[in-house]
Amino acid sequence: MQNKISEVLLQNWDYAMDQEDWSPPLKNALDGVSSEQALWKPQGEAANSIWETVNHLTYYKDRLLRKLKGLPNPPYLESNDATFTVTESGEEAWGQAVSRLKKVHADLREIIEALEEGAYDWGGSGHAPGEEVMSLILHDAYHTGQIVLVRKLQGSWPSKRSFN
Repeated sequence: MQNKISEVLLQNWDYAMDQEDWSPPLKNALDGVSSEQALWKPQGEAANSIWETVNHLTYYKDRLLRKLKGLPNPPYLESNDATFTVTESGEEAWGQAVSRLKKVHADLREIIEALEEGAYDWGGSGHAPGEEVMSLILHDAYHTGQIVLVRKLQGSWPSKRSFN
């Protein structure tokens, strides 16, 4: 039986990827994006492409998944900026990048579903699992907004959108 904390985390986790709430979920923000659109960047040094953002999101989801499973993390990248790197191109590679993001999101959902009432009582170092999950939910929402903005700038976001 789920407790209230895991129910709230799961609901918001689902909003981040799959379910429309106050903002579009990541799945909708990525639907129909071609590899060319995914690599496109607006002018300015601080702008990231959609693909770079997807890789960044996948990196941090994978780190949390490994931590919650008790697995060793891969070596840290030299900086947060390095998590926005794209080394491939083409439709197949883009599809694989999106699939990796969705897979690690689904794998984390299983872990969140198993969190118990003590999800915020953490004896280890760092943040409690529930705090880290909520932080990633907010992180997803922030970057989903960036993806939508990039799509609006490139003209690939619908001018009118219907949602439930």
